[in-house]
Amino acid sequence: MIDLAFDIRFQQGQFTLEVADRSRVNVLGLFGPSGAGKTTLLEAIAGIRKPSRGEIVLGDTTLFSADKGIHVAPRDRRIGYVPQDALLFPHMSVRGNLLFGATSSALDLQTVAEMLEIAPLLSRRVQGLSGGERQRIALGRALMTHPALLLMDEPLAAVDRERRERILPYLLRIRGELQVPLVYVTHDAEELSQIADRVLVMGDGRVLRAGAPSEVIDRR
Repeated sequence: MIDLAFDIRFQQGQFTLEVADRSRVNVLGLFGPSGAGKTTLLEAIAGIRKPSRGEIVLGDTTLFSADKGIHVAPRDRRIGYVPQDALLFPHMSVRGNLLFGATSSALDLQTVAEMLEIAPLLSRRVQGLSGGERQRIALGRALMTHPALLLMDEPLAAVDRERRERILPYLLRIRGELQVPLVYVTHDAEELSQIADRVLVMGDGRVLRAGAPSEVIDRR
């Protein structure tokens, strides 16, 4: 279960992100139009962006505090980040991609490969793989870092509806079998209804509504 609290402000040009929330759920969804601030919030949690004020706390660990001068480096946050585009290393095999960045306390490679059904691909290069296969490999690579939290930025946006419906069960298995909590960004209300316990509806750098998917998402 995720125990994530943040109260931050981030300014870049004309855009201001100013958000606050505390969630204790398995999957927190971020929902809203492009430019709402969803990716910026993910990158602040990951440590890629540094807010101008406020704090971010994961469990008992303060990841960022402007007042206390704390800004934990991204590599030390134990947070996996899966961007929308599955950026794999083309010169490596699938096995090499999965093991890149793996920690000594990482999950067993075979366990991850079998869960995501990519074990038959381990010896292959990543060129020529389908979008769905590449996305599952990106998920596996993030899991091999043994994350305390997994951030996913529209991971299914680049695949068609049929592949999306095939990949979503793997995400549910990560949540259920591996008990890795997720912060999940998507434009798709149906995805959130299947995977998220709680949703922050964002717009113009603010949290507009927060609650269960059925309570806060207008699916008309």
